[in-house]
Amino acid sequence: MEELSAGRPPPKPAMQPIHIVTAGDLLAALREGLRDFLRAPLFGLVIGSVFALIGVVIVLSLTVWGLPWLIYPFAIGFPLVGPFAAVGLYEVSRRLAAGERPSWRDVFAVIWAQRRREVSWMAFVMLFVFWVWMYQVRLLIALCLGLVSFASFDQFLSVIFTTQQGLIFLAAGHLVGGVLALVLFSITVFSIPMLLEREIDMVTAMITSLKTVFLSPVVMLGWGVFVTLAMLAASVPLFLGLLVVLPVLGHATWHLYRRAMPQ
Repeated sequence: MEELSAGRPPPKPAMQPIHIVTAGDLLAALREGLRDFLRAPLFGLVIGSVFALIGVVIVLSLTVWGLPWLIYPFAIGFPLVGPFAAVGLYEVSRRLAAGERPSWRDVFAVIWAQRRREVSWMAFVMLFVFWVWMYQVRLLIALCLGLVSFASFDQFLSVIFTTQQGLIFLAAGHLVGGVLALVLFSITVFSIPMLLEREIDMVTAMITSLKTVFLSPVVMLGWGVFVTLAMLAASVPLFLGLLVVLPVLGHATWHLYRRAMPQ
């Protein structure tokens, strides 16, 4: 149990009463998330910049490899792995709520400790869904547009927005992507902070997260749409908006989790 020595709380019961999430909880969580970001901005800026840098590198790589048409679906699917990037932010919020002063050493120790805990398996779940998303994009392009290649990103956008086949691809792609995003959101929105805080298995955490979403379907769906749109908007200017949006949403998700599953 060496990993738990890095600032981890004692084990807690795997299951406990779940509270219905209200619109007021969302607004309160956003305020608390912004407050945590302002109280410890350097953590959020560094974690957000790492996430943004990964996005920039992948986009540049797709351009160099002659696959610019994959930039759009990549940008749409990139937020799917956002919850895992927020692990460090959850720990910062946990420490701030406990009246502690977070330090880089403690936060990185907790992040590193996750390699031997259930959170690491959630990374494989998210990356698998992201892989499915990118694979189905290529499949839909082959089905709707044929085996064609695009010389530039502008040409790709022109085809999908100005031709009937392109519009069919766009509608089908967003429909499938929406289903994948809904499933991933439902099983990860609360499971990752839960796994960070408690000694439970991944399946129990995912089921609990799913139950919490089902108890407040309209509010949680609204939260998922808001997070997705905010992440997409933040990704437009070379992912630079993620330096602020990602940490604020990460801190807010932690507080929303604590409201849904209070101690």
